[in-house]
Amino acid sequence: MVKLYDGGVYLVNGTEIMTDAAEVAAKTGKNVCPEEALKGTMAYGILAAHNKSGDMEHLEMKFDSMTSHDITYVGIIQTARASGMKEFPMPYVLTNCHNSLCAVGGTINEDDHMFALSAAHKYGGIYVPTNMAVIHSVNRELMSGCGRMILGSDSHTRYGALGTLAVGEGGGELAKQLVGRTYDVARPGVVAIYLTGAPKPGVGPQDVALSIIGAVYANGYVKNKVMEFVGPGIASLPVEYRNGIDVMTTETTCWSSIWVTDEKTEEYFAIHGRPEAYRKMDPAEITYYDGCVYVDLSTIECTIALPMHPSYAMPIRELLENPAEIMHEYQEKANKQIKGATMDLDSKVHGKEIWVDQGLVAGCSGGTFDNVCAVADILRGRSCGNGTFTMSVYPGSMPAYRALLKNGALYDIAGAGAIIRECFCGPCFGAGDTPANGEFSIRHTTRNFPNREGSKPGEGQMASVALMDARSIAATAVNGGRLTPATDLDIEYTTPKYFFDGSVYEKRIYNGYGKAEPDYELKMGPNIKDWPEQPALSEDLLVKVVSYITDPVTTTDELIPSGETSSYRSNPLRLAEFALSRKDPAYVGRAKEVHEVEIAREKGEGLPEEVKNVYAALEKVVAVDPENTVIGSTIFANKPGDGSAREQAASCQRVLGAAANIALEYATKRYRSNCINWGMAPLLTREPDAFELGDYVFVPGLRKNILGKVNDFDAYAVKADGTVRKFAVSTGDLTDAERQIIADGCLINYYRNN
Repeated sequence: MVKLYDGGVYLVNGTEIMTDAAEVAAKTGKNVCPEEALKGTMAYGILAAHNKSGDMEHLEMKFDSMTSHDITYVGIIQTARASGMKEFPMPYVLTNCHNSLCAVGGTINEDDHMFALSAAHKYGGIYVPTNMAVIHSVNRELMSGCGRMILGSDSHTRYGALGTLAVGEGGGELAKQLVGRTYDVARPGVVAIYLTGAPKPGVGPQDVALSIIGAVYANGYVKNKVMEFVGPGIASLPVEYRNGIDVMTTETTCWSSIWVTDEKTEEYFAIHGRPEAYRKMDPAEITYYDGCVYVDLSTIECTIALPMHPSYAMPIRELLENPAEIMHEYQEKANKQIKGATMDLDSKVHGKEIWVDQGLVAGCSGGTFDNVCAVADILRGRSCGNGTFTMSVYPGSMPAYRALLKNGALYDIAGAGAIIRECFCGPCFGAGDTPANGEFSIRHTTRNFPNREGSKPGEGQMASVALMDARSIAATAVNGGRLTPATDLDIEYTTPKYFFDGSVYEKRIYNGYGKAEPDYELKMGPNIKDWPEQPALSEDLLVKVVSYITDPVTTTDELIPSGETSSYRSNPLRLAEFALSRKDPAYVGRAKEVHEVEIAREKGEGLPEEVKNVYAALEKVVAVDPENTVIGSTIFANKPGDGSAREQAASCQRVLGAAANIALEYATKRYRSNCINWGMAPLLTREPDAFELGDYVFVPGLRKNILGKVNDFDAYAVKADGTVRKFAVSTGDLTDAERQIIADGCLINYYRNN
């Protein structure tokens, strides 16, 4: 059972939930108010310790360490270099777990890795070689600590189960830390995730996580808030089980997460040779939360999230009671969203059975020691069969890999016909174990957004992914691909003890923190390019709508596809060619046409007739200054930016000439911050019918309004026939620094000017 409270709650002594202050007073003899009791959250204490502003309502924070992988670190370091960085001011972990394969683009992936190693020497960083560990595994093992804060350029930067408040953000926010600036945000709300009971054997962390995501995603219950895990149920969970739940909190759209710590957490740090990283963490005697998610772990069932979102969650039992109707419903829902090929889930249903083609257990969520041991317990002495079904397992780190070799788990898994892969995040974003066209894959990975499995609908390819726990994937494997909840099998789980041996890290990881070598030469492969120059915001702004997306939510994967495109992430202009390629293939061409108009205007070559006609129509209703108005492109989407933190979802638009985004709302703070850091005004409107694809939108006085802290103002839509419609837009709340970044044109310009 997962229950959401309608309003705020008090937590008394870490165990009792109360909704009324009078009830709290009667219980404790103390009069309380929410404003004071909210200071008792673990999150508040950690934020206060890292805040430099002196104002807990407007936080300006510095982190204890940072981390990036090889899709993001080149752009971050290039931005920081251009902004004046001379040395990494904190431990900065550079992992190589995304662009690990060099099958696309020749040498360019490995060129990025060599760039990172040289940057670790030059600026004093920590370099984790390819396939040594996935980003979040190594940060759990080496960098987490109770009361610490870690900033990562990956959306699943979550180490809350280890007492660490971790935040996934776009690269611009990391660049700010590298040049000594702060991470600025309004104090987030905090929601209690109250756990009670204990999971049944066969029910794993992904089952718990998907059940929570299914309950809170659509209603935005925890959006941009901290999820604070409390309650007696925590004691029933091993730490790696907690880690498996925690990393999936990203899919709720929360801002971060934190957990109560206990003797199991203490043991985790001792096993990893860092006992000093532990301290007991609890909420205060009386704590106020902005909401509460009540989770009875004993009622959680083996769960599946159907394509194409982790929130499309239901018990596997429920799916198998009515497979034909439910699978068809989600097939049709998917086919309304994708363009090109057609998803086929109907063919996977045979009577009351569902047959899948592939099973994967991988990465920061699936590849933990405990999960892989549970898979081994299920597969031991059995067979995955020699039919179409295939299974692969990717351990999360080399120390875990070695421990699994030593205790025989990998021997048993391989003996069943499953494939043991390297420490690699590829299956999470479409760069590893891509299914065949038409296949249905079940995965213990982080998300199942469109094309995260690697298919290309625009080229007639379509596969589909459902999320499940490692245990049920293994149970399905021993039945040759027949979808099976792990609780249907009678398994004795051995739960072997983990012995961490960090010697492989000591031999291979380069730790240059505090030992910067300023004269060390950066190794710049031919694909590594500097960011193009971006113009400052003009007083007025004219943008053409070059994509109009009406889906309820637009993911960052749809804004810039993952998979093989990741190889070009160090080359801004090359990567931009892929922007919206799987959602709106004509976008790049339209954006380039508008950008050419602006380039010609800057050169003094005049304006094309279409733009002259737009200004002629505008002159009848509002003052215009064509010679001094930047002309850019924009996209409209109802709710853009769900998912990944990678800044390229915004920077690709910017290098193609985008000057603003228009939306009903932004799915995540991460994506909105990326837009701001790349100089695009994050406009909001409640009147999306005021304009359509191909229309122009004129925003007079935009620069003055942004710098003058005016959030609400008018814009004008110009139709092809010259009709002009006024409508209301807003920027939403912006910090002073964000206002100046937009005015300067991007973060690099901002640092150059300031």
